Order: sequence, then C-alpha cells, then structure tokens
Amino acid sequence: MPAIYTADIKSDMPTAGQALRRVDMALATGRMSGAAAVKLIHGYGSTGRGGVIRTQARRHLGELLAKGKIRGFIPGEDFSIFNESTRQALQACPSLRQDSDLERSNNGITIIML
Repeated sequence: MPAIYTADIKSDMPTAGQALRRVDMALATGRMSGAAAVKLIHGYGSTGRGGVIRTQARRHLGELLAKGKIRGFIPGEDFSIFNESTRQALQACPSLRQDSDLERSNNGITIIML
C-alpha cells in the first residue's frame, strides 16, 4: 500500500479543464490505492508568472477542502518542516519525509492529504 501517490497532470500540456479532471482522477486513484497523500505535479507555468493549471488546480483543491473532500493541501513553496501544515502532514504520512521536494520551495507541485 503506497503512502504517497504521485500524479503528473501537466506532462502533455492539457487544457485547464482537462487538468482539473486529472486532479479528480488522481485523488480517486490515490484513495483506491490506499495512499494517505497525493503529490500533484502541475508545473509552475511557462510564462514565469505561474500557470493557469497551477492556479486552477489550487483553486479547485480549496473548493474540495471547503466541502470536506480532502483533509488539506500544501503548496510546494510551503512544503517545509517550518510550516505547520507540513508538520501535521508528516505526522499523518511519515513517507513524506523522504519526498525529494521537501524543503525545495517547488512551486510546480502540491501535496494533498486525503
């Protein structure tokens, strides 16, 4: 049973709508696989200002959080042991300690707690 499910939703440059469907599929697959967390790779955006997929995915995650469909999410730039949400996530899913993006301020990922 994997503790973290990783999903790359941006590899083939989907539209924002396609990417949001992929977010939902990643969450469903993570749950079915028994994962405690999903690492979503959405990229930062090619303009250097942050991409539409990243922005829309995080907005969607905020809506899912408000509806109680996920336990929480951590933007990659906040994925640090100095962040309270990260500390709580590390307690719930110790495998996150081995994640290569911990402490890297990676704007192109988001960690989602199921």
